Amino acid sequence: MQTRIPSVLMRGGTSKGPFFQASDLPSDPQLRDRVLLAVMGSPDTRQIDGIGGADPLTSKVAIVSPSTRPDADVDYLFGQVLINESRVDYGQNCGNMLAGVGPFAIERGLVKAADGVTPVAIHMVNTGQIAVASVPTPGGHVQYEGDQAIDGVPGTAAAIPLQFRDTAGSTCGALLPTGNVRDVIDGVPVTCIDNGMPLVLLRAEDVGITGYETREQLDGNSELKLRVEAIRLKAGPMMNLGDVTERTVPKMCLISPPGGGGAINTRSFIPHRCHASIGVLGAVSVATAVALPGSVCDGIAQLPSGDQPALAVEHPTGQLSVQLQLERQGGTVSVTSAALIRTARSLFDGHVCIPAAVWAGPGSNN
Repeated sequence: MQTRIPSVLMRGGTSKGPFFQASDLPSDPQLRDRVLLAVMGSPDTRQIDGIGGADPLTSKVAIVSPSTRPDADVDYLFGQVLINESRVDYGQNCGNMLAGVGPFAIERGLVKAADGVTPVAIHMVNTGQIAVASVPTPGGHVQYEGDQAIDGVPGTAAAIPLQFRDTAGSTCGALLPTGNVRDVIDGVPVTCIDNGMPLVLLRAEDVGITGYETREQLDGNSELKLRVEAIRLKAGPMMNLGDVTERTVPKMCLISPPGGGGAINTRSFIPHRCHASIGVLGAVSVATAVALPGSVCDGIAQLPSGDQPALAVEHPTGQLSVQLQLERQGGTVSVTSAALIRTARSLFDGHVCIPAAVWAGPGSNN
């Protein structure tokens, strides 16, 4: 016997995974995690017995429900399903999967569509913050086709602007959780920052590389990865994250001068494999660091002028643009909001099957 669970497989930004309504999954968190592991086929390097894509970018799940907050339409719980471990990590948001939450909520009847554009206020349960997705809904129906291209995704689709509210310190408790714009760990200058995604930024040249290496070259550089991981493990407690040995945050981001006309060039690790591009909220944290005087970005980044700069964050497969709203008081600069554009597409709508021995469905205890 197998248990059939309603689900929609969606691409959100440069990520992909199943979207569920919370009511279709077990309410007990431990049982729910066992179900999600079975859905994705973890632990297994190929995830051959599930629908996971054997890559961190395609081993993600979104759980959506009516919001528990008056200032949001829906709640969105993101889960990073580890590939080689029997564990689901909820210690972070995913801004790419976030792009699919609005369309999913509308098509599942959780949000009523307007004729034109439907704003969906999304409570990101992982960190308690709010994002607003503007979903194109001509005639009251979600429109997926459009002419918006994003790097890392072939073709074009309808644009879904995402605006983030109050993301500073969403995981670590402060934008600069160490209290400093710059620290030194193992002799390497770093900026520890959290504007939606906890990041440790360090200059690529300080760890012996250019920062323009391919993803494959960096993944094959075992000496570099050991050094970067040693810094990450020491940064965790400094960022109020405790022992991060078994956690996927903070992410590590190597920066270098822009080479394609952008504001800064990046190579991010999530946290042990090089990202094919860069996470949405990771890009927001990077862009914020660029805007802060004294960060490790100083001297190598190109910050556009004005209080609403649009920063193109370069990554291995292109660029991701972040629009910042800055506020200046005396010699200090703060980021009051950030927005960017993503796309999403519904790929498959149906039921995902798991062994009944894992969970026999609603009303069962196993």
